[in-house]
Amino acid sequence: MSLMKALVCVEPGRFEQQDRPRPEAKPGHIRIRILQVGICGTDYHIYGGHQPFLAYPRIMGHELSGRAMEASADGRIAEGDLVVINPYLTCGTCRACRAGKPNCCENIAVLGVHTDGGMCEEIVVPEGNVYGAEGLTEQSAAMVEFLAIGAHGVRRGGVRAGSAALVVGAGPIGIGAALFAAIEGAAVTLRDTSASRLALAQKVLLEARIELVGEEAAEVYDTVFDATGNIRAMNAGLQYVGHGGAYVLLSVVKGDLSFADPEFHKREATLFASRNALKKDFEHVIAQIRNGRVPVEALATHATSFEDAVTNLPLWAEDRGTLIKAIIRV
Repeated sequence: MSLMKALVCVEPGRFEQQDRPRPEAKPGHIRIRILQVGICGTDYHIYGGHQPFLAYPRIMGHELSGRAMEASADGRIAEGDLVVINPYLTCGTCRACRAGKPNCCENIAVLGVHTDGGMCEEIVVPEGNVYGAEGLTEQSAAMVEFLAIGAHGVRRGGVRAGSAALVVGAGPIGIGAALFAAIEGAAVTLRDTSASRLALAQKVLLEARIELVGEEAAEVYDTVFDATGNIRAMNAGLQYVGHGGAYVLLSVVKGDLSFADPEFHKREATLFASRNALKKDFEHVIAQIRNGRVPVEALATHATSFEDAVTNLPLWAEDRGTLIKAIIRV
């Protein structure tokens, strides 16, 4: 049996390198050699034991760049191509998939969460989940997935040039939403409770207005995005939505959304959930990175080797306010 190296979260608080069997080939799938892996908030939650319904042990990692070890049958991918992996494995037959919305497939399985992911040397995934990343670096390709989540939310919210957008929450997803709202031509404001996170975000969002949450702002916006992961903030966000505006929830948390109906109704507000991303969002992000509109170097604040990740991921999990995106070089 051929073995490969993998980083495994054995149980909450226990993260180690192991030898695992190399994945077997499957019809309609393609083998990818993993190059770099972005560490997501979900990965920190898995390590900390805060991800519900997760089965341990788990190979984490769903923000992935790699090289195709073979050509795809449809001719899109050649052997040796730099690729991005869409980590959302879908059924293709449920109501959402049939409607062209596989991002909210009823039977979705996400690499690194519901099934083993890409913190390893090789992975085998469906051909349709592999996108060419010509013109990107190995590192920038590993950041496409989290940026696609923000780009998807911006598209859901119908952000337009000349509009005003507020993003609450200056983590990676919020920063991604702010970036792509600005790319659409909106005037962007970013709010957070952490001065350190806002300082990091300011280096990425040079033209955005940065506000520390304190006294409540009186201004309202055409589109408001919540990326806090905090149910109190999500419930409070409606106050910032202008009449005729949209409220886009990028966060998902346990809890009940609660708005005053008169406030919601008089605005004729539109409420959007935004889940994962679609192929068109990945392609949009790849194109914007390729044309230089995404400051990927400023986003990648931390990096580690495969071997040192065993030490560094637990440290970063305890101090996430000092980083935007950490990358593992496989």
